[in-house]
Amino acid sequence: MFDSVGIFSLVGLSVLFGFLTRRAWRLKSALGRWAGVVSAGLLTAILVAVLGLALRGFYWLNERHANPVADLRVAGTPAQIARGEQLAHTCVSCHAPGDQLPLSGVNFAVKFDLPPLGTLYAPNLTPGGDIDGWTDGEVVRAIREGVHKTGRSLLVMPTSNYRHMSDADAQAIVAYLRSQPATGGPTPTNQLNLLGALFLNLAEYLSAQPPVGSVPSPRPGSLEEGQYLVKILNCHECHGDRLQGKVDDGLPGPTPGPNLTHIVPQWTEEQFLHFFNTGELPGGGKVPILTLPSGFSQPRMPWPSVRAATTDDELKAIYAYLSSLPPVEGPAR
Repeated sequence: MFDSVGIFSLVGLSVLFGFLTRRAWRLKSALGRWAGVVSAGLLTAILVAVLGLALRGFYWLNERHANPVADLRVAGTPAQIARGEQLAHTCVSCHAPGDQLPLSGVNFAVKFDLPPLGTLYAPNLTPGGDIDGWTDGEVVRAIREGVHKTGRSLLVMPTSNYRHMSDADAQAIVAYLRSQPATGGPTPTNQLNLLGALFLNLAEYLSAQPPVGSVPSPRPGSLEEGQYLVKILNCHECHGDRLQGKVDDGLPGPTPGPNLTHIVPQWTEEQFLHFFNTGELPGGGKVPILTLPSGFSQPRMPWPSVRAATTDDELKAIYAYLSSLPPVEGPAR
């Protein structure tokens, strides 16, 4: 991916204002000379800096990663498919048009009303899409390490959390993806423009992670299982690296969430489960609905997908883990 028109336009403007800076330096009037040098020179410096950031963004975008591919073949048992279907509900927001399975892909930029960064699609993950030609090991690598079949980085994949996914769960997702009905066709090619390349310097669009070894499954019902589920359900994306909450920084990305280390310990386990079953907060009220100009809407806290992705026992493990955390100072709403 490379926006040659945008890059060459920046190069041309940088050269032009560099030339104007040099011409201004030759003016006889001291006032005119310094006014021209400062204004044209400042614009030249800004353009060169923007050019450097854009080139760095395109370099990252096209960089190839040599993460090894595991030689594995998923059995695709009924139990694996059922578990994979459960976990696939964590993917519906990005990969399903109506936030319902199957994961047939969406125009990501349009659905989430992103700035004009270029074309950006969440791929069709059914057998009708591109991954039908991928090996099971390549799909697992994409899920946990954010690396495309070609070796480039995937875009907007929460691999900083998925890298903690156990071998069993990653293979279960592969089993489910293979079992879906073939819906739609190959995903259109992504093509970020100059603005998209600049945004790569500001936001976490690139997803490639270092290679992941074997990851065991946590013991059911343990605090470790609760911590594991919080990670693979991507709670940190909205609630912060220490679950301390986030504030809206104005950049495209997940909806900022409140401080879970303060809120959850005030709830009972029954209230916690009731919230994920109904969306009703303790004491009344519901999670507000977020509606984008594109028409896409969902609860600010996507409790329906979390509920669909977990069993009651897993929700109890999440509650136990969150309740065990020491309070962390941060945004609390």
